[in-house]
Amino acid sequence: MSRLSRILGALPLVAATIYVTPAHAQATRTWVSGVGDDANPCSRTAPCKTFAGAISKTAANGEIDCLDPGGFGTVTITKSITIDCDGTFGSVLAAGTNGININDSASGSPNTISVVLRGLSINGAVTGLVGINFTSGRSLVLDEVIIQNFQTSSATGISMRPGGAGQLTTGNVILTGNVTGILIQPTGTGTARVTLGTTRIERNTGAGVSINTTGNTGNAGIGITLDGSTVSNNGGAGVSVLQPASTQNVGMMITNSLISNNLGTGISAAGGGTILRVGSSTITANAAGVVASSGAQVLSYADNRLDGNPTAGAANDGAFTGTIIHH
Repeated sequence: MSRLSRILGALPLVAATIYVTPAHAQATRTWVSGVGDDANPCSRTAPCKTFAGAISKTAANGEIDCLDPGGFGTVTITKSITIDCDGTFGSVLAAGTNGININDSASGSPNTISVVLRGLSINGAVTGLVGINFTSGRSLVLDEVIIQNFQTSSATGISMRPGGAGQLTTGNVILTGNVTGILIQPTGTGTARVTLGTTRIERNTGAGVSINTTGNTGNAGIGITLDGSTVSNNGGAGVSVLQPASTQNVGMMITNSLISNNLGTGISAAGGGTILRVGSSTITANAAGVVASSGAQVLSYADNRLDGNPTAGAANDGAFTGTIIHH
């Protein structure tokens, strides 16, 4: 065989070598299925079984989609990613553990990941610890998510305790049957920017929304909005804010919301660095309506309904500390 023939004969092998996809390459989009297998490449035709199996095969800023309803297991998220089960509604069973952890603290650039979770049911089965545990990352967006039955002694539906600048946005979210519905408590110099929209926080055994700056020494302040939401039938306060001296200030806006039938105070605020502004909302049938202490301000736009809050049958509506003049 001539030298030219040998070269030409080798070309297909060379071409094949050049175009082989590395086995460790990650896909931008992967899939999970109730009948999948984590040994698969997580493609649409060969999906994985769990979120944990798929996330290792999904590139940063990529997406994991659900092909069908299924229980896809707990997962720790350390990179920017979307998990989307809209239309199929995937589930996470988290008995004895956390449902979804968001923690990029061990990465080369902590407090930078952005996570989107859509169309999920996260169930603690009574023994679960935390539904979604946000400790390090830039942002978390929740859409069409239900978090329920996290009932150990200090269990929480959503725990947001970032050590950096963290953001949380919710829409069409339900938190029910947990101890605390949502805990917002940045650590160290961390801070939080939170928007709770069209969110139902109901039938938790403790507070519906708990904001606590204990040990939080940053100076950027915590900003929270509760809009178009319901905080009802909780065993503690509907909205509770505790801001000890020398900790971050808290600013909160409550609009177009219902805070009712909580066994504790509807809105409880303590701390001289706390200002809550309330507009177009109803606060009724709680053990007490509005209680502000230790210099906290709970201000009204004068278009709220604060009425019918009983304690042992006696009226106990409390009062706003002031009125905001419309501009």
